[in-house]
Amino acid sequence: MKLPVIKSIGEFIKANDEDYVLETIETLEHISQAKGLKDHELEVIGELLSNMYGALEVEKMIKSGQSEKDALNGFMQRVLGCIDK
Repeated sequence: MKLPVIKSIGEFIKANDEDYVLETIETLEHISQAKGLKDHELEVIGELLSNMYGALEVEKMIKSGQSEKDALNGFMQRVLGCIDK
């Protein structure tokens, strides 16, 4: 996950609608099931999906009253905490 990408997707959600991101997630998940994809292609799709899911989670935190900075920091701490386990 890359924080600048998550922030960019968050800006897109604010300017448009999260439904676009949800539909993109569905599309990428469908594409990931295609036969013949190479490992590095699946890794790229996985990274995109992770960032989109992360941005949606951060947006939920912001809607619940957290500042953008606190939501981003809290989310990344949760991610890093999961990696450390």
